[in-house]
Amino acid sequence: MSDLIINTSDANFEQDVAKSELPVLLDFWAAWCGPCKAIAPILEEIAEEYKGKVQVVKIDVDDNPETASRFGIRSIPTLMVFKNGEKVDTAMGLQPKADLAALLDKHL
Repeated sequence: MSDLIINTSDANFEQDVAKSELPVLLDFWAAWCGPCKAIAPILEEIAEEYKGKVQVVKIDVDDNPETASRFGIRSIPTLMVFKNGEKVDTAMGLQPKADLAALLDKHL
């Protein structure tokens, strides 16, 4: 995985997402999830192309049930955009790169 992508946890969520100076694209995922695996290379491209403008963060729902529950995650992948610590947008399921770029661009 790209060095530009942060893997966060229930314990580090506040620091990695809520207190991020950059907008955050947060990916709720799990290792057993096929669409989650399919979106991973797209997220790496997004992390590279939006370097310095957006922080891409991943959180494994199996290992971090508290955060998944807090945001009502019922299907994965679920992607959320956070700006200034607040959730401002959500996309569910495998998304094309162009759709993720458009999702991010409207919050930059």
